[in-house]
Amino acid sequence: MSKLKIAIVIGSTRPTRFGDLPAKWILDKANERAEIDAEIVDVRDFDLPLFDEIASNAWMPSANQNAVKWQNKISEFDGYIFITAEYNRSVTGALKNALDQAYINWNKKVFSAVGYGTVGGARAVEHLRNIGVELQMVPTRSAVHIGGADFAAVHPGFGGTKGISEIEGSIGNSAKDMLDQIIWWGNATKAARANDVVTAQAAE
Repeated sequence: MSKLKIAIVIGSTRPTRFGDLPAKWILDKANERAEIDAEIVDVRDFDLPLFDEIASNAWMPSANQNAVKWQNKISEFDGYIFITAEYNRSVTGALKNALDQAYINWNKKVFSAVGYGTVGGARAVEHLRNIGVELQMVPTRSAVHIGGADFAAVHPGFGGTKGISEIEGSIGNSAKDMLDQIIWWGNATKAARANDVVTAQAAE
């Protein structure tokens, strides 16, 4: 079976964001797995407008070419790991907007998250799960949460000097569980999508 293509989606676009550090860490962890081919996809690279289409691309093609470029990119993947801060008990505005810019491109794929903040981004990740279900994605049970003293230790803005790898005693098992679940659900949903294609072709 071919490797699962997994996008590590950085969901903050601020110049001073922290998300690059956990993104690079989980990228390395994911690519250590023989079943995964992961790459970073940075929302900041796509210059997405606030969603202003006539309708979701569930109903009609998008007009904005940056949105189309984003849709084409995320269509390449079998699943996603979203890197998200927690803003006011939810995901970043940039990530919510990026999710809203597509629909059919997310469907029937697995996803999980690495959340960070004082409570490990837990409320943002839980909100993300609800959004993902509406987009017909499959959320994993496990996610990675970088919070509390660990967050302060690795965040330069709080005077942290440690690398993410130095707090693996706290988050390593969660990362392993998350990746195990991404592999299982990723293969299951990939096979189901392939079967949908065969069924559709047979009906033509």
